[in-house]
Amino acid sequence: MRQYFAMSQRGDLAEAVNGLSNPQFIMLLSNDAQFEEHVKALEKLYPGVPSIGCIGMGYDTRVVESGVAIVAFLDGVVAAANVLEQVSTMPVKYISRLEEDLRKVGGSDRDTVCIDFCAGNDACVLTTINTVLSPRGISLVGGTGDAGRVSANGKVYQDAVAYGLVRNQGGRVKTYKENIYHPLGNYRFIASQTDRANYILGALNGRPAKQVYQSILHVTDQEILTQTFKNPFGKLNGDDICIISIKEVAGNALACFRQVNDSDVLILLELGDYRAITRQTIQKICADFPKRSAVFSVNCLFRYKLFSEQGYMQDYLRDMSQLGSHAGLVGYGEHYNNRFVNQSMTCVVFE
Repeated sequence: MRQYFAMSQRGDLAEAVNGLSNPQFIMLLSNDAQFEEHVKALEKLYPGVPSIGCIGMGYDTRVVESGVAIVAFLDGVVAAANVLEQVSTMPVKYISRLEEDLRKVGGSDRDTVCIDFCAGNDACVLTTINTVLSPRGISLVGGTGDAGRVSANGKVYQDAVAYGLVRNQGGRVKTYKENIYHPLGNYRFIASQTDRANYILGALNGRPAKQVYQSILHVTDQEILTQTFKNPFGKLNGDDICIISIKEVAGNALACFRQVNDSDVLILLELGDYRAITRQTIQKICADFPKRSAVFSVNCLFRYKLFSEQGYMQDYLRDMSQLGSHAGLVGYGEHYNNRFVNQSMTCVVFE
């Protein structure tokens, strides 16, 4: 297979697809103002080609912040694209679509992956999708787009998740998740006074969550929103850590980007040596896949902001380009199999 990537900083779709012929699967990363126009135009240019899209920044060795980017797979993939609707209330209602698409695509855990773009309620969506993928051992990588809209096969949807099932006819696929944080001290917190619907974390060990965070890190209310780049919370998930970013201060509580429940055990994290961790990720992928056709990744918006502030973003993209054809999306939350995480990078590698 091959991966195609092109962008237009000014949002010119014709420029972004110049040179793209006979794609077998397309991903559209557009801006809020032109999204619907781009969705319709893309379907007209490539009628019947499975496609998904969302509002967000794309990248290969450069980032397109407010234009349009196209990622396409060709020369050796079988793909299907569709949506699950009503994700805020009842995504399982549409699960037969995913089951039917899996039958069409065929494939197995060795050569097939699901890539999704979600408009919200990510944790519930991933649990729903996982009921179909998990028994077959098929992995998932994806993320949350902006503005509550996604697209599939030339149509725009709200309150939905768009997915693409992609089977690599030329070899294996494998997914990865990168965490650049590690535990800070020996802090352990029991969450309480949570509001699951609004992702509110009210108290930690019985004390107001904002007060606990500030007392440990010595930051003001205003500094909390940038301190989370360096010190997010983490939720223990077996041997893994799910990162929980702080979205805003809500009185004495903290609003987060992912759901926290009463009695969840949380820890505090601190930023590690992200340059070294990136090198380790690249080495791991190269060891697993001496020959790589493509890498598609989702990087968190907060990672993008952190790397940009640290003057590392361009170096990061240059480092990742060592893998060959690397492209991706800057997301508002990352998906890895059945997990919804923050401040992470997830990716799928095609042999």
